[in-house]
Amino acid sequence: MNKNTPLNSGMHPDLKTEVAIIGAGTSGLYTAYRLTAEKKYKASEVQIFDMGKKLGGRLESVMMPGMNFWGELGGMRYLTSQEIVTTLIEGYPLSEKDLSKRTPVLKDKMTPVPFPMGDPTKLLMYLRKEHFRQDAWTVAQSEGEKLPTRYYLNEGDFGFSSDQLFNKIIYDVLMADPWVAKTYGSKIKKGISIYDYSFELDSRDWDDIKPKMVYNFPGSPYDKRKVNDLGFWNLIKDRVSQEGYQFLANAGGYYSNTINWNSAEAFPYMVGDFSAGTIYKTIEEGYDSIAYAVANAYMDNEGACIWSENKLLTFTKDHPLKDTHKYELTFLNLQTNTQWKVYANTLVLAMPRKSLELLDQENFFFNTNEDSTISKNIRSVIMEPAFKILMGFEYPWWKELGLDSGHSITDLPMRQCYYFGTDEQTQNSMLLGSYGDMETETFWKALSDDKVLFEVKPAKSVSLKELHHFDDVQATKLMVAEIMNQLRELHGDKVKIPEPYVTYFRDWTDDPFGAGYHAWKAGYSVEKVMPYMRKPFDNEQIHICGEAYSDQQGWVEGAFCEAEKMLREYFGLDCPVWLDPDYYLGW
Repeated sequence: MNKNTPLNSGMHPDLKTEVAIIGAGTSGLYTAYRLTAEKKYKASEVQIFDMGKKLGGRLESVMMPGMNFWGELGGMRYLTSQEIVTTLIEGYPLSEKDLSKRTPVLKDKMTPVPFPMGDPTKLLMYLRKEHFRQDAWTVAQSEGEKLPTRYYLNEGDFGFSSDQLFNKIIYDVLMADPWVAKTYGSKIKKGISIYDYSFELDSRDWDDIKPKMVYNFPGSPYDKRKVNDLGFWNLIKDRVSQEGYQFLANAGGYYSNTINWNSAEAFPYMVGDFSAGTIYKTIEEGYDSIAYAVANAYMDNEGACIWSENKLLTFTKDHPLKDTHKYELTFLNLQTNTQWKVYANTLVLAMPRKSLELLDQENFFFNTNEDSTISKNIRSVIMEPAFKILMGFEYPWWKELGLDSGHSITDLPMRQCYYFGTDEQTQNSMLLGSYGDMETETFWKALSDDKVLFEVKPAKSVSLKELHHFDDVQATKLMVAEIMNQLRELHGDKVKIPEPYVTYFRDWTDDPFGAGYHAWKAGYSVEKVMPYMRKPFDNEQIHICGEAYSDQQGWVEGAFCEAEKMLREYFGLDCPVWLDPDYYLGW
């Protein structure tokens, strides 16, 4: 797997091209790859620009010193139901179970491996200063009992795990709508046990349901309102009380799942990505390999170029070369602090919300005096703060508790920790020490802004010289001390937790990303906003694509699907031979 993709941090003043792609994340790279693979354009006519020094956007796989495997600071896995990303990694057709008999799509070999979610009989849950195993709810249920916790749940909700309670809420709301119950009731099932629900709705079904579904609970302040117009926190509180909401927010592991985002969009997300039966995989060579493999396929063409460390400032239609090239782009070369011009006929802004807002908002495209729809729709998504801290230890201390992989969950500000792996030769081991999101952001921000960084320590099979190469990515000393306190509280006193020898910190709220992932706001017509963003103005050859304005937010597949739809709708591309033509790409 080649991750040494050549990047050009220089300039080519007055460069002329047909398609300028802004952003070397997965949607931008995929766009360039497809346009050149299909011979729609020569590679010299498709140029990629990015203000960063690396590829992949919010994918970042790193190898910690003293270890021979990859850790993930950004996106880290995929679902096997996500056919574009799965096919690019595993080859086609997906119906062929024997991977060796599939035809590769990309030249670079990627090795798909299971993303282990661990054993719930061993993994920990620590809520309101009480320790549980993650299967404690189902163990109690199998014995005909209801697990008592320190949450004062409604009588009818008592004894449910967080996953089960999410399913109960979604089932009740769906079946309370007579149209949903009549049209899709056969796919929305309640088991023999009061705790068991199953949803056999596919993406097409959900896209039919989401804009129409009505909240049908007389006496509720939200009765007869469209579910699309309700915030998820509002809806959860209405169904299971504020205390029930706190239980779901804490025990679910992610505050970002229960923020006040669009309830209609939350429903398929919760029963799809966070339900039993979901199969997660990752890439042995690091999950960002998918970005490098796509980039390399584009770069194999003569004239291909990824201009790194070049920041787009603005673009205009009023310029001297407008007879041959519609747009003049002004870039700032970050190495030399020099501005330079590029001319193009089509722009693809493969960028999340914050990156779009960092562009010149006074130009013809964003100027709200002309048309406020664009700025309104750019703001249709919530920017969800997220950061990760990887920690290297000299041995896998968690194995003393019978823990091998997966994640433990707590209501402490660290929220989750993942047991990522162990180097078999050295025993050096990696832990994702915190998966902070949403309201925990301010807690950690006060610590991450501190000036004193964690000092790397000598460890087996790794020199101090090598460790010092990682000095500038260390978390702060204060932050590490706080996380260690929380790790010890979460894991209890049955194990002695040593100090780490190295850390690796990434805060995705930093510019130009502004967020780790995004969520649709309540009240927006998502079925209209998504196609609008792919081409906001009929008379402009300017497109926006990426994870932020997709129906699979937080996933690479969302970025790929939006790019694929844009390419078919506006560039005349057909479905690629390697993808099932019936695969549903969404709105």
